[in-house]
Amino acid sequence: MSRIWNFSAGPAALPEEVLKQAQEEILDWHGAGCSVMEMSHRGKEFMSILAQAEADLRELMGIPEQYKVLFLQGGATQQFAQIPMNLLAGRSADYIVTGSWSKKAVKEAQRIGNVRVAATTEASNFTRLPTAEEIKLDPFAAYLHVCTNETIHGVEIPAERIADTGVPLVADMSSHILSRPVNVEKFGLIYAGAQKNIGPSGVTLVIIHRDLLGMAPLTIPTVMDYAVMAENDSMLNTPPTYGIYIAGLVFQWLKKQGGLAGIDAVNAEKARILYECIDQSGSFYTNPVDPDCRSRMNVPFVLADAGLDAAFLADAKAAGVLGLKGHKSVGGMRASIYNAVSLAAVTALVEFMNDFAKRKG
Repeated sequence: MSRIWNFSAGPAALPEEVLKQAQEEILDWHGAGCSVMEMSHRGKEFMSILAQAEADLRELMGIPEQYKVLFLQGGATQQFAQIPMNLLAGRSADYIVTGSWSKKAVKEAQRIGNVRVAATTEASNFTRLPTAEEIKLDPFAAYLHVCTNETIHGVEIPAERIADTGVPLVADMSSHILSRPVNVEKFGLIYAGAQKNIGPSGVTLVIIHRDLLGMAPLTIPTVMDYAVMAENDSMLNTPPTYGIYIAGLVFQWLKKQGGLAGIDAVNAEKARILYECIDQSGSFYTNPVDPDCRSRMNVPFVLADAGLDAAFLADAKAAGVLGLKGHKSVGGMRASIYNAVSLAAVTALVEFMNDFAKRKG
């Protein structure tokens, strides 16, 4: 069986090594006589899987002890509401809007309480980051929310642009978490849906500073209270056990790649050759994002002649290159080059794009 070159935005490619290990262990995990899917989540076997996954994640990201790691359900979209439920505490919060996902986060948070848009680049079609002069922060805000990588628009906040504002920083890192080193201590809360760089859909990762626990009002559902979930080690109810198991295998795979520093170097090279292909195509392909904030995970691009879109996708499929159709809200194309998308895959994509441009340009 031949596998495709998978550039889907999510659910996305998983490391082949991880899939093979999961295949080998699917009927009998380490002599337990059953699959991880069949285990009691409170049995010693699964408890060891959960503990190892958290330990490996802490090692990879350098997560200090004063942060709790939660493996939750509901996706990052549920966090759009769960965050203000837990952190607003009768105050207001600031949101910087740099794309579709941070815009959705604002809309959901406004259903919960008082939320301010501290800056937005929507007038520029989300092709850049706001300037310092455009950001109007409330020094008394309960928190400041950002999306550090916008999957749809392909805008990423460079690490050096993340500064201390004096209020807890909350970050949606769904589409680039674990793709590069990050200083966790700059953030009060980090959250991410799993289906890009962590594992299969169904797991949501929340990394929260202990000082932010216990602020939720008693009126919110117990399962939505971070403090309760932290007290119960993510197991107030049955967690997404198989997804956590796969995430744990991904963490171990990442350690073999040299950790986040090692995968960071590979990701930089993948992004370099893909953007170079686009920029040197003689405008056959274009990427609209300011080069200073181009995403290294999600690369949107358009063909100069939109009439060629269907042919491009059909020829790509014939070449075994899939998942390139852009999000319906923006159109065009998008290549998501997450950690599990190899350099060989990106090289194959670039070769296809160059050949298509030569034939159709």
